[in-house]
Amino acid sequence: MNIIFKKDTWQEIYHSLQKNKLRTFLTMIGVAWGMFLYVSLLGAAKGMENGFNKLFSGFATNSIFMWAQNTNIPYAGFPKGRQMNMHLSDMELLEKKIPEIDYISPQNSRGNFGSAGEQMSRNGKTATYTLNGDYPIGNKISEKKLIYGRYINDADVSGNKNVIVIGEEIYKNFFDHKKNENPLGKSVNVKGTFFNVIGVFRVKREGGGMENDQSAYIPLSTFTKMYNDGDKVGYFAIVSKPDADVNLVEEKAKAELRKKYNVSPDDSNAYGSFNLGKEFAKLTGFLSGMQLLTIVVGTLTILAGVIAISNILLITVKERTKEIGIRRAIGAKPAEVRNQILLESVVITLTSGMLGFIFGITLLMILDAATKNQDEFPFYNPTVDYSNVFSAMAVMVTLGLIVGMIPAQRAVKIRPIEALRSE
Repeated sequence: MNIIFKKDTWQEIYHSLQKNKLRTFLTMIGVAWGMFLYVSLLGAAKGMENGFNKLFSGFATNSIFMWAQNTNIPYAGFPKGRQMNMHLSDMELLEKKIPEIDYISPQNSRGNFGSAGEQMSRNGKTATYTLNGDYPIGNKISEKKLIYGRYINDADVSGNKNVIVIGEEIYKNFFDHKKNENPLGKSVNVKGTFFNVIGVFRVKREGGGMENDQSAYIPLSTFTKMYNDGDKVGYFAIVSKPDADVNLVEEKAKAELRKKYNVSPDDSNAYGSFNLGKEFAKLTGFLSGMQLLTIVVGTLTILAGVIAISNILLITVKERTKEIGIRRAIGAKPAEVRNQILLESVVITLTSGMLGFIFGITLLMILDAATKNQDEFPFYNPTVDYSNVFSAMAVMVTLGLIVGMIPAQRAVKIRPIEALRSE
């Protein structure tokens, strides 16, 4: 392939492309557009994936939220419509019977799932907020970003302590946030009882977890005592082990509870649930599908552009029939003519691909800058794996060589005498 290093070769390619600027430009658009689609869509899909991962950061995505409802099938002498309850003792049962469970966090709430919130007050200001009774392990399921203090610990639960972790909106309402008043150690009145503030958390973005900035957390033991709930639990947050089937864990948990409380095995209404792991798997599957679709669409578009290059080179060979005949007559070998056409095909293909790549990366940079501070929009750091780009480039050049063989072979078959006679 010494032809690559000859100055005359590149001069011929330049003059050939310069002679038909518009045709060359229009031909290059096809390949450039394919690479642009490939890079921009693949980067956008990665940006969405990064955005959702950021949105759910600090949250156990392999979790299930389960609560008690009413039965809808009579069973074992019990009538239809029986109100079911969940208890702290159910935690031990589920963890013992279902080895796929990593851990369980029980919670009670006033203000979630349609129930009324709880009235809180301080220094004459009164407002209603969501109040949750929680265990320390609950912070592993939905991690709170603390701006003051700490979260509930085991000593708070075992001692039935009147301590509270409040959301940032509650802090702004009850404390002088403009002067950065430190709320730690100060009290908030909840249902006639004073609670010492031990922490303030901020929600990174709405929808990033089950909590919001207008909610507060107290030890579950204190909560159940305050409302005389005994060992009743509002709902369980069940986290499966990383390698476990979260759907199977959900079914097993419901089956064990139905068995324990004499509920029909066919009763689907006794226990409600929200399977976050299942929904998150759908989301990641959708994003993976988007990336696969991007690869297919980009590849087919690039292929169409490369084929267009082959057609244009066929026309070019026909136009240069006399020139090729002269070169053959003065001693040019068939391999030299063939390599000249192939090199021209590769140059057009590679240049088009590089332009598409540059424009695609530019678009991703613009999108990243436009969405950088938009926390509510799940789009973050759109990047492209360069190994995918280099693979696409390699495929593109290979296709350019393959389709370039058609006009190259046609050029080789031109006989010098017939070429010199052509007009």
